[in-house]
Amino acid sequence: MEGSKLKGTEVTVPHLAETLVSATVGKWMVKPGDYVREYDIICELLTEKVNVEMPSPIEGTILEILVQEGVTALVGEAICLIEEPANGLKQSGGNIPATASQAISGAIPPVITGDISLRGRFSPAVLNLATEQKVDLDQIAGTGLGGRITRKDVELYITRGGHSNSKPAAAPVVQESKSSIESPEKVISHLRSSGLHLSESINVPGGEVVSNNERKDEYYINLTPMRSAIARNMRQSVTEIPHGWMMIEVDMTNLVALRNKLKDDFNRNEGINLTYLAFLMKAVVNAIKDYPIMNSFWGVDKIVVKRDINISLAVGTEDSLTVPVIKKADEKNIAGLAKEIDLVTKKARSGKLTLADSEGGTFTINNTGSFGSILSHPIINYPQAAILTFESIVKRPVVIQDMIAVRSMVNLCLSLDHRILDGVICGRFLQRVKENLESFTLDTKLY
Repeated sequence: MEGSKLKGTEVTVPHLAETLVSATVGKWMVKPGDYVREYDIICELLTEKVNVEMPSPIEGTILEILVQEGVTALVGEAICLIEEPANGLKQSGGNIPATASQAISGAIPPVITGDISLRGRFSPAVLNLATEQKVDLDQIAGTGLGGRITRKDVELYITRGGHSNSKPAAAPVVQESKSSIESPEKVISHLRSSGLHLSESINVPGGEVVSNNERKDEYYINLTPMRSAIARNMRQSVTEIPHGWMMIEVDMTNLVALRNKLKDDFNRNEGINLTYLAFLMKAVVNAIKDYPIMNSFWGVDKIVVKRDINISLAVGTEDSLTVPVIKKADEKNIAGLAKEIDLVTKKARSGKLTLADSEGGTFTINNTGSFGSILSHPIINYPQAAILTFESIVKRPVVIQDMIAVRSMVNLCLSLDHRILDGVICGRFLQRVKENLESFTLDTKLY
């Protein structure tokens, strides 16, 4: 029989988020003939925001795979057929029930290998760990982009006593089926229901059109849905938003002393590190309370100010950039913020973020100082009004009351939407953040 003529319950792409209209099948965990129980993971779905594991909505036997790996399917489109047991209770439609939707766990990065040219490129973290543990990187099967070896690959290799998984097969090139392509008018109409003013182009124009044949002096990296979304969002931000930029210096000397005093006890009690980022976030959310216009976005014909302060935190991974959200950050103390930062950062770097973890942000913070930056010009996280970068803390000579002293200084850089914000309000906002950071003393409480 032809595949489409087989009778069984259709398993469809779930409605993962309001603005997501499709998903790409990254990897099938099952094949025709396999028996699955309800909530067993059957495949990985790649979306523009996070990658998720798809649970089976019913128990039964896999009849047919309708959407192959690397192919994009619309929300509601059937991706496989499952035959239920004769004595089983038939579920209409095959859509995932509420409990099954909750069972979808967060992002698991797709295994993308096959281009050996990327295997020789190692991050500093990978090289340092390999050197410390005396690990031969040639013995490790990389699961990163293009077969690149990640820190997680090295850690797994070490925990297994020097044994690596067999090298995974090359991931398929992500393709879009014709049925997954919607007209720009339809997509724009759907997204405009949120009240945002969006660009008329939903594709990423620009760039050089290249053939499928690599030259000897180059190699190709296939775009994942997430990387395509990053490209589209960044272009939309710089195209639609007139970016302004400001920077302010902050004396962190007292805060450095406070953190040094508290960090060991905090680590013993909570089991996590006390980072400067928690103090910065507290200073920022308190400043946003004083200047709520910073917590806004540009509507079609109005400025929308959000009441909840949800901080988007940029987290870099080996292959991409994710922006998990700390909800209602203004209601948390410093210790609470430290716990939230540790939680979302670990989820992001281990590929466990869910869609809910990445939605609802109103203001973005990026800890660019973590990799040594002292000055940056960030692109605004569309459609928010501003983004703040926290640069590296460095000791510098500073003039205090006509005397030179060595102080721990940091730069805070702010990119702003000049349609919403002006220099005066942003200058006052940065000054308030500075005051908040410099007001921390050895008596400051974390709880």
